[in-house]
Amino acid sequence: MDKLVAQYTRPPHQNEFYSEQEQRALTETLPPLTLKFDLPPLDNSPAFLRAMTDDHSNPDCPIKLAHGTTTLAFRFQGGIIVATDSRASAGDWIASQTVKKVIPVSRLSRGEDKPTDAPTPGLLATLAGGAATEIRHKRRITVAAASKILANLTYAYKGMGLSMGTMLAGMTPQEGPALYYIDSDGTRLPGNLFCVGSGQTFAYGVLDAEYRYDLSLEDALQLGRRSILAATHRDAFSGGHINLYHVKEEGWVHHGFQDMNPIFWQTKLEKGEFSNVTSEL
Repeated sequence: MDKLVAQYTRPPHQNEFYSEQEQRALTETLPPLTLKFDLPPLDNSPAFLRAMTDDHSNPDCPIKLAHGTTTLAFRFQGGIIVATDSRASAGDWIASQTVKKVIPVSRLSRGEDKPTDAPTPGLLATLAGGAATEIRHKRRITVAAASKILANLTYAYKGMGLSMGTMLAGMTPQEGPALYYIDSDGTRLPGNLFCVGSGQTFAYGVLDAEYRYDLSLEDALQLGRRSILAATHRDAFSGGHINLYHVKEEGWVHHGFQDMNPIFWQTKLEKGEFSNVTSEL
């Protein structure tokens, strides 16, 4: 138990997370957002959506949604590491191998999405709200307030077909490295590390074994890279390239959009991992 506590313990930042009252005060000073999504002309959109797409309760439903991806982010002493794969799948068909799943919200923060129906307008609205806060209060919007705006937007469309799992990451003097998970149900959770997508269980296996808050930058980048590699090896709906970012107080740094095939074979040959694959011809 002491080992687990030490693994996840890190020095506290001053005012690391804003209280709910402080976050509400920040968001209430923003001008109203007029973002609206187009909805089908139905009396009960959630009920129609369940009848058409819920293959658990109705195996013969006409539309069977299939989502697949692996995205992750975790905090460490030097900021936040964000890593994703780049595969977009439509059922059993690989639609693209070069999807960029990390969306810049500003030069100082990133929004990381698993493939969704319409994530970008919400993030753009968050950016607009952040700009209004900077003008009004003469300082950058906090990650907590930005995540609250996005969660409020998605909650308004809960059950209406929006499919979204997002991690919002940023670093401010008040919060330190801040990481929030927001989904299409309006769920909003702060945390040290999150994985989203069909390959998340494989990525969590690596993260849970090797994550520490006091990682060096090089070790943190390698952990993000290795976690995505494990997911793409075991999950058929994840693959393509490894997209890697480091978010720090001065801004974010892109550490490459790397083809995972040579990374896999380098890991296999140098470290002897992935024993289920033979290197012999």
